Amino acid sequence: MPSPVRAFVAFGANLGDPTAAFALALERLDALPGTRVAAQSALYRSAPVGVGAQPDYINAVIALDTALAARPLLDALLAIEHEGGRTRNFHMAPRTMDLDLLLHGDSIIDEPGLQVPHPRMHLRAFTLQPLAEIAPDTVIPGIGTVAALLPTVADQAISRMIPAAPGDSRG
Repeated sequence: MPSPVRAFVAFGANLGDPTAAFALALERLDALPGTRVAAQSALYRSAPVGVGAQPDYINAVIALDTALAARPLLDALLAIEHEGGRTRNFHMAPRTMDLDLLLHGDSIIDEPGLQVPHPRMHLRAFTLQPLAEIAPDTVIPGIGTVAALLPTVADQAISRMIPAAPGDSRG
């Protein structure tokens, strides 16, 4: 397997039991070949963005050290979502689990079904705030550091819910 890279995955859920879904996602990600969970943010609550009336989302960001290339990692994320009960009834539907590949090392990828960095991650507090918690100096290629981008989303409501467990490894 190739040398591991640091990848970041956004977690979101607004149906079912988001805390249990987050635990399942962490377990499954840590079990992927050549992959380990390196850090995880606390859980955050945020209002849905760009959709009608839906329950608030529970969000987090997970740092992975992975030898998987971006496409196989994305395929694994989709399989974990499916296991977590994710259905895609319509665009931006409420969900039991959403896993988005935000960054894969310093790669810039624009292929059908796969864009890295995630094209809207720098516009969303629910992505930047948890990412800043575990890796504030991370550079979003072509955009800037996470810490420098935080003020641009300061008007978006987000609240930290559950602190990370004691002893969690950070970044």
